[in-house]
Amino acid sequence: MHRRTIGGTAVHPVGLGAMPLSVEGRPAEEDAVAVVHAALDAGVTLIDTADSYHWHAGERGHNERLITRALARRGGDRDRVLVATKGGRGRPGDGSWTVDGRPEHLRRACEESLRRLGTEAIGLYQLHKPDPRVPWAESVGALRELLDAGKVRAAGISNADAAQIREAHAILGGGLVSVQNRYSPADRSAEPELRLCEELGLAFLPWSPLGGISRSSLDGPSAPDPSGPAPADTPFHRVAAARGTSPQRVCLAWLLALSPVVVSIPGASRPASVRDSAAAAGLVLEPAELALLPDRTPA
Repeated sequence: MHRRTIGGTAVHPVGLGAMPLSVEGRPAEEDAVAVVHAALDAGVTLIDTADSYHWHAGERGHNERLITRALARRGGDRDRVLVATKGGRGRPGDGSWTVDGRPEHLRRACEESLRRLGTEAIGLYQLHKPDPRVPWAESVGALRELLDAGKVRAAGISNADAAQIREAHAILGGGLVSVQNRYSPADRSAEPELRLCEELGLAFLPWSPLGGISRSSLDGPSAPDPSGPAPADTPFHRVAAARGTSPQRVCLAWLLALSPVVVSIPGASRPASVRDSAAAAGLVLEPAELALLPDRTPA
């Protein structure tokens, strides 16, 4: 199993998207901690969180505190795990999401995340989403300030288009190490951004990577797309059946095969799920199998 890099940090090719452990329908804390520990046991070294990953009003930082407690119970494991958090979004508690990219908000959010994570510098701090009310350069400039102040070791951006990635790269230089955009079998609209990450040497962290195979916690309840294949009859399911494995593992292996800059961050709310996801790093798909799955969109 080959490691992948985010900036200068080597990580397992599959991380843990920790959002399902804190949002609607979340497991009990002991069960959530068991998921984090299962990820560590499976070799996962990247945990993706955010200050806005919570359910109810008044519990901002729920997921960050949970991850901190789970890592503390494993002692030395904390030193080998890259905890990536995000700022710039909020949840009023009614199921909706807000955006706040003001520099003063991002600086304050970072300070609060530092306290919750119990660290002097955040390994990877990501701007969660562009705020249409705030000039992009001002929001990214706040990341520059945090880098210069030593409060974050590396910066990332999320939900950004190609022009925004280029502008952020111009402002942050080598401090920008990753882009986190949605990418899955059901949504490959971020193909231009993936190509740009390859060009700039940035890690690409697809969120909701199992779309079309499994629902994300962000998707909520919804009916299957009547124009698409039956949920159990996609090419991923057929390859999985022939391999004797899960379609989710095949999907993650497909993502990793798309580009060496991909580091996937599937969510999980059960230990079995996180173990299955992590094992995708060791699943090498044959050319004949890849030919059955979606190919890179032509440039």
